[in-house]
Amino acid sequence: MPFRKSASAWWGPPRKFDMPEESRRVSWLELFYDLVYVIAIARITHHLSAHFNLESFLEYMVLFILIFWGWLNGSLYHDLHGNDGLRTRLMTLWQMMIIAALSITLDHLPGQGYANLTIVFMAMQLYITYLWWSVGFYDRSHRRYNLPYTILYLISLILMGLSLVLPSSWLKLIIPLVLICNYAPPFISQALLRQGDVDLDLSSSMFERLGLLTIIVFGEVVIGVVNGIGGIRELGLSAWLNFALALSIVFALWWIFFTLISRREPKGGFLNATLLELLYIPALISLGLAAVSFTSFFLEQHNSYSPETLFGYAVAIFLACISLMMWLLELPDRFRRLHRHIRVSLLLTALVFLSATLAHLEVGVFTFLLGALAILLVEMIYLNSLYYKLMN
Repeated sequence: MPFRKSASAWWGPPRKFDMPEESRRVSWLELFYDLVYVIAIARITHHLSAHFNLESFLEYMVLFILIFWGWLNGSLYHDLHGNDGLRTRLMTLWQMMIIAALSITLDHLPGQGYANLTIVFMAMQLYITYLWWSVGFYDRSHRRYNLPYTILYLISLILMGLSLVLPSSWLKLIIPLVLICNYAPPFISQALLRQGDVDLDLSSSMFERLGLLTIIVFGEVVIGVVNGIGGIRELGLSAWLNFALALSIVFALWWIFFTLISRREPKGGFLNATLLELLYIPALISLGLAAVSFTSFFLEQHNSYSPETLFGYAVAIFLACISLMMWLLELPDRFRRLHRHIRVSLLLTALVFLSATLAHLEVGVFTFLLGALAILLVEMIYLNSLYYKLMN
């Protein structure tokens, strides 16, 4: 009937994952979706900056991993099964509403806010579970692949509900189980895909989404610098010099990351795609720690920790993640012989930052920032020398 055809166009089934769109560009809806997640990431980063200690850092890690899980699942669903229909737009809108609500609950921690936060996470968990279940509902051939997602995500949902009624001591067991249940399904589906002689690659559009999210988190690092300098009562010459050095460091980290990671294609295979996605978690968390350290450098609100130590660990982890990511990327033939040299140089630079951090050098803020920038500039010069040597 004409009505049924019209309804299908408006509220059609999800697109089949074995029918990818060639040269798909990131849509405006996806960019809007990303911005809502940025608010949540900004809130937890601000909370960590204001209350930094080991407990708050572990809390930050758990919240970031869960928020990233929500973003990743929503993004992958849109990339694999999204279309221009009303269903895709409303599904995206509803998830944005959940994340916006999550951002509100983050401002009411601790106390009763933890219960509200858990309830919102449960709403997100249930919603994402429905997304993957609905794919199998519309496409029977997909059911065996989405079954691990549905089962493990529901187990995670039940565990979240139990955390509301069990003593807080149980959280040490429940939280790791929730994270395992949420991140294990891709590895199970990988085995099922191989049995069916099917494989999935990380699309160029999804890889671009990961890069865009990284840029947004880099913005949080810039905000950390601005908040730190802006909190100084008297902006003298030293403050502006520190400001210039701090932003130069942010630019150097951005330059290294996107010079080596952007404009590349990820290696084929579902397992490689999953590992690459997971590597973004420590990379982005390290940028969040860098943002916190920059704020603390200038405001001197860090009785319980050293911002220099925090910054050193953050940069070391970030550079190590870039080195590992390169192992999962395809490089042009003429650059492959440089692959090992680049990865080793990144690891050595990370080791320099780690060694300097463990040495607990007692220097001023200006000297510290100047030294950090100098190390990054040496790495950039070395990478450029490899490139121009190859081109000549």
